[in-house]
Formats: sequence, C-alpha cells, structure tokens
Amino acid sequence: MSEGIYWLASYPKSGNTWLRTFISNLLSDADKPVDINSLLGDHAADRLWLDDVLGFSSADLSDDELQQLRPAVYQWGERVSRYVKIHDAYSYCADGSPLIGRHGTAGAVYLVRNPLDVVPSLANHFGCNLEQALAIALDSEYVLSRNPKLYLAQTGQWLSCWSGHVRSWLEQTDVPVHVMRYEDMLDKPLQTFASVARFLGLPHDSQAVAKALRFSDFEVLVEQEKRGGFRERLSNQPFFNKGKSGYGRSMLSTQQIQRILQAHAPMMERFGYLDSGAFDEQGR
Repeated sequence: MSEGIYWLASYPKSGNTWLRTFISNLLSDADKPVDINSLLGDHAADRLWLDDVLGFSSADLSDDELQQLRPAVYQWGERVSRYVKIHDAYSYCADGSPLIGRHGTAGAVYLVRNPLDVVPSLANHFGCNLEQALAIALDSEYVLSRNPKLYLAQTGQWLSCWSGHVRSWLEQTDVPVHVMRYEDMLDKPLQTFASVARFLGLPHDSQAVAKALRFSDFEVLVEQEKRGGFRERLSNQPFFNKGKSGYGRSMLSTQQIQRILQAHAPMMERFGYLDSGAFDEQGR
C-alpha cells in the first residue's frame, strides 16, 4: 500500500458518505454495521484539524491566508485517518503550489454523479429550493462554507460549477485518480466497490466486499439516522434522502433541465449521462 493520504473527492452529494461508510465497514470487519457517527476519515476543510496542526486558531486568519497554509497541513500534519474527504475543486494556491499534491498523497478516488440528480439532492441537503441549488451547480465561483460574518466549523472550499469541479480533478496530473460513477455504485456494486478497494490497497475479495456493502446498504443508513441522527446533516431534512439515480428529471422543470444541459452537456456526455437518448426537443 502506498504511503500518504487517499483523498475521497467529490462534488457534494455524489456518494462520498456512502464510500466512507463502505471503507469503514470493510476495515472494521465487525459483526454489525459501523455507526454512521463514527465513520473514519478526516475532512480536508475541518478547522479543528487545521488548527491542531498549525498550533493556533484559524479564526485569526482570512480564508485566503488559511488557503495558503492548507497544503503544508496536508503534507506534514498528523491525521486521524489515511482517507480524507474533500469537496474542494482541485486548485492551486497563489504561489502556484497545489492545494494537495504528490508529497504526502497516495492517490485520490473521484466520485461523479449525474447533475440532474445532484441538484435535487443539494436542495435537500442545504435546505434550499431547487432554483437555489441549481444556481450553485452552475456557479463557477461558488465557495462552500464561506461566511465572513460567522466562524464556521469548515473553512471555505471553492467548488466551481459541477462540470468545472469534475474537470479540475480529472485533468490534473499531480495525483493518480480512480473514478467511480454513483450510478455504477448502484447498478454493479460488487464490481465497482471491489475495484476501488483494490485501488486503495484494501481487502477486495468478494466475501469481504459483499459484507461491507451489506452493512453500508442505504436502508441500514436510513435506519441509523432515524435512530441516532447524523452529525453531518445540515438541514432539518434527512441526510440519506433517496439513494437512487434518475429521479432528478421528474423534480426539475423543463427550463431547469435545459440550463443544466446547456452548461454541462459535454461533461455529462463524457460520463454517459446523455447516452440514453431520452431527452426530447424540449430537454425532457
């Protein structure tokens, strides 16, 4: 197994939590599912981790100043886990150094999901309406967790728009990337999760993978959230909402679908999201 961090990278609501749940259960190999509030993995934007490594409060820094220090934290700072969740687009600091890079990095898993499903899931997660969620997915300047008037548990994370985020990770050449489609995680789970386990240097025999998948099943996660809540939930809506693919088009208006296609069609086509031939002249 390579040394360094494995980055679990994604645009929000693309399967990152599911992957972390799978890895947690795969490594645990227990006789019951890992509690969703005890999942392994740091978060790249977690201020507590950044503050601990830096030795002072990041509240004393502007977001731009902290952004310049984050690469050093990831390269030299101790971490709880080798598997780190990150929603930032792959980007570079003012001095030209990457936010993450080869030093201290073993590789990255990039999870991608059809934006027609991402937008409704974003709306549920952020507690906003579909139009507001769509605006986020279309905004190449969007920064997650940025509020200059409040101290937030996470530092700001530049997302770019949906296709800009995907492109940033897939077209960089600093870090080896293993790509997972959310739709493949649903449609062919044993093959898809065994492949990512192999990439991460984890047990990937069919028995171990099948067990970890069983303990990571969507209904298991829903029941855990109902029973004990989930600390990563941001709104009053359940975090584990649908766990499906293809439902977004029925929730979006024709105009909203057209705007997504206009902005993201090339990247959607790259991942087979336009191959169904199901769109009519109105974009439905």
